[in-house]
Amino acid sequence: MEGGQLSGPEPGIVDGPLPGFHPALKDALTFPLAWGRSPVRDVRTWRRTARATVERHLLVERQDAVPYAPEFTGRTPGDGYDRELVTVSLTRYARVRGALLTPHGRGPFPAVLLLHDHGSRFDIGKEKLVRPWYDDTRRASAAAWADRNFEGRFPGDALARRGHVVLCLDALGWGDRGPLAYEQQQALASSLFHLGSSPAGLMAREDERAAAFLAGLDRVDARRVAAAGFSMGACRAWQVAALSDHVAAAASVCWMTGLKEMMVPGNNTLRGQSAYWMLHPGLARHLDIPDVASIAAPKPVLFFHGGRDPLFPAEGVRVAYGKLRAVWRAHGAEERLRTETWPELGHVFTRAMQDEVFGWLDDVL
Repeated sequence: MEGGQLSGPEPGIVDGPLPGFHPALKDALTFPLAWGRSPVRDVRTWRRTARATVERHLLVERQDAVPYAPEFTGRTPGDGYDRELVTVSLTRYARVRGALLTPHGRGPFPAVLLLHDHGSRFDIGKEKLVRPWYDDTRRASAAAWADRNFEGRFPGDALARRGHVVLCLDALGWGDRGPLAYEQQQALASSLFHLGSSPAGLMAREDERAAAFLAGLDRVDARRVAAAGFSMGACRAWQVAALSDHVAAAASVCWMTGLKEMMVPGNNTLRGQSAYWMLHPGLARHLDIPDVASIAAPKPVLFFHGGRDPLFPAEGVRVAYGKLRAVWRAHGAEERLRTETWPELGHVFTRAMQDEVFGWLDDVL
């Protein structure tokens, strides 16, 4: 460091902690608004205060006044459910296309907002979770993705067969809104930051709006809407549960940790690129990651973690689960929080895990 600026590239600057100031900045984080540290002692008041803090750091204003103006394609039959595409305005900035599955039978039905992962695979988005009946090329890509991460099962189709309305939309950069190249993520993030926005804030606002849209459909029981996702989708699931009153429950598979424990050499957080989708600038000066997720309490929320997941070190998961339990306990609702580590598994959402999640959703919705 010379004159407060980096003098040039240094070993470890991409894959590990930035030299000099990085450890000091990390040590300075005390998360003063976290439950137990915050001067606010009433948990319901704390929840409102913490949510307002997160809202300020999304950088993207609320989009409640924007008409959805939905356009639906014709329905095609699936295995116990109907399939259609829907295009909506989640924000004033763009139209977004999603897959919408509706069970056969008489509604209104419980519903799941299904949120796709990152996976450094951008040609498919909604197709990662819902089998694409409308595109042969994407069907092949999606099948390969399901084989790799979900033991060949499409979670959205499985949920629809169980009697849930399912909505899954493309996030910016994926599927019909992409495809991005991996190395373009930083340029996109920089552009949005310069424009006073952020990738993570835009995604959060879109997920909020998607939840409200789903809850407002005539075929849906608005009191029984859950959010669910794997990997980045898991982060999106607990986040929208924390921010949206339209979400009654959430299932998050393979995305929970303490920030400090995650920021270690080799972790994706320090590489940039994919990390921007989960970065709200300045928020860590107030709240840790599990503190934000805890705003969802006292709703029913499930967190699964693979014990061999290289993206989320065990210590970070342990710290996070402890913070989560403290908040649900303060609400007198500890039985509504389920945290579980699958010791033999990595960063996957296996059929056994899916069956547990689906059964849990049946119970809480």
